[in-house]
Amino acid sequence: MTDKTPRCLWLHYARPRPHWYTLPEDERSALQARWHALRAEAVASGAEDRGRFHIRGQHDFETVETWVFDTSASAFAHWQALVDARYSEFFAFSNNIGLACADSAA
Repeated sequence: MTDKTPRCLWLHYARPRPHWYTLPEDERSALQARWHALRAEAVASGAEDRGRFHIRGQHDFETVETWVFDTSASAFAHWQALVDARYSEFFAFSNNIGLACADSAA
């Protein structure tokens, strides 16, 4: 990647859906382990996990994750892998992406 290649910021807001809490603990643990592995694969492929933060106050979601990917296609591929692993079945979410502005500092 060159300095002129736009990077992609991905903001992922989430909260558990009610039926997440009704799953047996072993199934919840297996799903969480799979999602963790997918996040680790994204990092190994060059994504930067900038952290997961708890949201307080009047908001529709409980957490926000911030990521930087080399391209929006990479961010989408990561999200699709999570969806394929049943993430969206158990978490309500909102995703936002943004590309670096030409005059922004990296």
